Amino acid sequence: MLENFKREKIANGDIEINLVVGGSGPPLLLLHGYPQTHLIWRMIAPRLSKSFTVIATDLRGYGDSSKPSGLSDHSNYSKRAMADDQVEVMRQLGFKTFLLCGHDRGGRVGHRLATDYPELVEKLVVLDIAPTKAMYEGTTMTFARAYYHWFFLIQAAPYPETLIGRAPEAFLHHHITRFAGMEPFMPDAWPEYVRHFSDPATIHATCEDYRAAASIDLDHAATDIREGRKVTCPLLALWGGYGIVERCFNTIEEWEKVATSVKGKAMPCGHYIPEEAPDSLYDELMAFL
Repeated sequence: MLENFKREKIANGDIEINLVVGGSGPPLLLLHGYPQTHLIWRMIAPRLSKSFTVIATDLRGYGDSSKPSGLSDHSNYSKRAMADDQVEVMRQLGFKTFLLCGHDRGGRVGHRLATDYPELVEKLVVLDIAPTKAMYEGTTMTFARAYYHWFFLIQAAPYPETLIGRAPEAFLHHHITRFAGMEPFMPDAWPEYVRHFSDPATIHATCEDYRAAASIDLDHAATDIREGRKVTCPLLALWGGYGIVERCFNTIEEWEKVATSVKGKAMPCGHYIPEEAPDSLYDELMAFL
């Protein structure tokens, strides 16, 4: 997978970020979501690399990137800390500005990065998310039942880690297949997803990602609102037309509250857009970027 891409690791202090890079043209940073790795882009990155220099990373706590133990305030898994990793990656690769596309957790990192570093991000694409604050505040029974992991993973350590660690592949299988079945991930990506998610450090780190989202990330979002800080680059929001974001949120309206230039649409798929609808996503990215 991604055989023509160069693999490397870049350090941000004590954190090493695993990544692949390939192609030529304007730099395009791709960020994955939970509970996956940069391999979510395997069906679209080769095509994008014909027009862009594509950089696909594993977020802090995921894949082959570093997985530090969480701090008491979860700040080392805040989206601000995770965004800073990506800024350092792009700096060391020599890019002064870049395009950014993030799915799920990667979209939340992208939102924070574009807010904190408006001078760096030329355009932002977020896939199958509304802003974190809006999703927590807009929780309904439908949302809670479908996204129960948002409330399970944030419980104090080591409770969720212990339960998931008893049967990590079973948890992963349940989590992924309830949204999309197995077809989008087979045969190549699934064994890699299982390999990474079977690591106790990954289980802990990904819980910390969600704990940060329900605490310090909400504090950062409240500060943005209080200070009038928004995403100022053009933002494209794409979401799965068969998914929970479509059913529970007015996605465009929510993004317009935190960004100044927003457009978007539902896609003919569920949550895992890069793997369920790579052709449609490619067309949307090429038109927007």
